Amino acid sequence: MKKISVIGIGMSRSTLTQQALDAVKGSELLIGAPRMLSEFDDLKKPSSVAFLSADILRIIQSTEAERIAVLFSGDVGFYSGAAGLIPALEPGSVTVYPGVSSAVYFFAKCRRPWQNAALVSCHGLDTDLVSYVRRNREVFALTGGNVEELAHRLIRAGFGDLSVTVGQSLSYEDERIWTTTVRSLVDHAFPSLTVLLIDNPSPDSRVRSGIPDGEFVRSSVPMTKSEVRAVCLSKLAIRPTDVCYDIGCGTGSVTVEMALAAYEGHVYAFDKKQEAVELTERNCEAFHLGNVTAAAGKAPEVLNGVPDPDVAFIGGSSGKIGPILRLLYARNPSVHFVITAICLETLTDAVAGLAAIGREPDVVQVAVTRTKPVASLHMLEAQNPIYIISDRI
Repeated sequence: MKKISVIGIGMSRSTLTQQALDAVKGSELLIGAPRMLSEFDDLKKPSSVAFLSADILRIIQSTEAERIAVLFSGDVGFYSGAAGLIPALEPGSVTVYPGVSSAVYFFAKCRRPWQNAALVSCHGLDTDLVSYVRRNREVFALTGGNVEELAHRLIRAGFGDLSVTVGQSLSYEDERIWTTTVRSLVDHAFPSLTVLLIDNPSPDSRVRSGIPDGEFVRSSVPMTKSEVRAVCLSKLAIRPTDVCYDIGCGTGSVTVEMALAAYEGHVYAFDKKQEAVELTERNCEAFHLGNVTAAAGKAPEVLNGVPDPDVAFIGGSSGKIGPILRLLYARNPSVHFVITAICLETLTDAVAGLAAIGREPDVVQVAVTRTKPVASLHMLEAQNPIYIISDRI
């Protein structure tokens, strides 16, 4: 049986563990990306360039070498290609050697502990860095030539003034570590070997529903009120990874609460009025949200080309509830709907539309009465009753 050593070389050979170095020296063949292999040119070992698991497996199966070292950067357990390779190898043939990860090295250089930081990778992954920054006091992020893009996302979410410590070319001769602001990152060019540590002194990891109306940026655009939102969000039962639609987003108050709940997912907000879309975007910035995409257009046409939803809230349909429900059901038969209606005609259309796709409608009427100061007294003032229609699946 061939003996495979899966090795994390750390930042470079200078951070390689002694055990790992012994395994490299004792191997007959080295496999890895060019940067990994170049660290061991002096050993004059036969080598093969590969970094995808399928390619590495083909080389292992075809070579006559019995002792093989597969090299990965950093640590094999921290966003490493080793995660896909190790399960594909025979368990008895593999020895795994950990390396010094970029996170451990970087925090040590900064003379800071890393145990409380959120560790994420934005290298080749569609990671919502904004959500991590909003929810955590410290966020360490791997990047891959996309620092400027990440900075723009954070700035759009209102995080431009946060402090960020940048690490470039860690462990190499041109290593550089410095602290600046997120906003200044757009003025520099960064190599692919760049990491970021973003400090947020006021993190907020709450998943809020029924947020007071006064916290939203307002205009003449309609808004789903606080108490109604609380009921709607409870009916939606959003999971952190859900893809959500807010159709007829208006002010964006439901969009905001959806995005807070789907903090590892994404919310797509639609409205036929451009003013409503712009207002939704302003409220998303005010609540530091980066997992929202807003678009102007009429449903159902505007829904084309967007990832299929797990949940859909319909607060405005321009009389097209039936076609909207049929379209979304066809795209995902498991999609969960919540619809609000003020008019009896809209209620009727919603109930009929859900029944037409085989869903049992559940209807709740919410009538909210709020206190209103009158001189030195307080009186109750009724709000318009709202029908909340959801499906039972």
